[in-house]
Amino acid sequence: MKLVFAFPGSLDLKTGGYGYDRRLIAALEASGWQVTLMPLGDGFPYPDGPVLKTAEEGLSAVPDGALILIDGLAFGVLDEWAAREGRRLNIVALVHHPLSLETGLSPERVTALRRSETRALGHARHIIVTSPQTARELVAGFCVDVENITIAVPGTDRVSPAAGSNGPPHILSVGTLTQRKGHDVLIAALKQVEDLAWTATIAGSQRLDADTASKIEQQIRASGLGDRVNLAGSVEDTGVLFAGADLFALASRYEGYGMVFAEALAHGLPIVGCRTGAVPDVVPDDAGILVPVDDVRAFANALRRFLIDPKRRLEKAVGAQRAGALLPGWAETGCIVSDVLEEIT
Repeated sequence: MKLVFAFPGSLDLKTGGYGYDRRLIAALEASGWQVTLMPLGDGFPYPDGPVLKTAEEGLSAVPDGALILIDGLAFGVLDEWAAREGRRLNIVALVHHPLSLETGLSPERVTALRRSETRALGHARHIIVTSPQTARELVAGFCVDVENITIAVPGTDRVSPAAGSNGPPHILSVGTLTQRKGHDVLIAALKQVEDLAWTATIAGSQRLDADTASKIEQQIRASGLGDRVNLAGSVEDTGVLFAGADLFALASRYEGYGMVFAEALAHGLPIVGCRTGAVPDVVPDDAGILVPVDDVRAFANALRRFLIDPKRRLEKAVGAQRAGALLPGWAETGCIVSDVLEEIT
């Protein structure tokens, strides 16, 4: 069984999407697939002309009838290539979340991305998505037939419950410093609970969106929370951070799935997040508190409730452990994808 896996940028990037790609590739190889990696270049979903041309040429060099799985961060803007090659190749799209739902886009860019991704998906033999929410989005807004979609939620490793900080409650947030992750909301909320004892760590790459990262750094300095909030940058092994946390908080404005929320559940951490995208599908009511997007006061109030009430934290931690125990492993995710790929071939 042979598969070409095409991806933009660097597969080593510490983001949820690339983490999914890495673990899926490993699971497929463990299932007997021979996976050929095809990097498509940097800058997606806004590649410059030469990068796009080189990516299309590389994809077009794949022999007739080949099975090719393409990460949606690139595939959504490869609509012209997909229209040319869709009948010759067995194209499968892997959609983490629709490109046009990224935070901070202009109306013109939203329209352009929705148009290109809709056209590209129309030429895919099949579409793999990482959550029921993304499946619903594609059916409702991208002219995709539900029968052409397979849901393969990310796997989660089995881990021991977090030991906690053994001091003031430690709040952990994990997510690349981009607008969509809402770290600005978290910091503003932390400012509103600065009267309470706590420390916080925000782990995530500061390189993918330098402007947002700079604004977050400035916001922390201006808030006077620099001695309590640690910007840890990209962390190789976040498991250590989860193990030492007492509470997980991430104010994402949208999530196609939210692998870090699942990781928090696996570690038995109570969660404060936003009721958006797939987050409510991942985080049950007995594991945390979800508030409206961009509602700083509501987010701060949720943090306060956990910080002042250890009993409530414990109750939600127990709920998180229950939910975490029900999450699938990566072998199960790999089997779901492997089965659908075999049907296509």
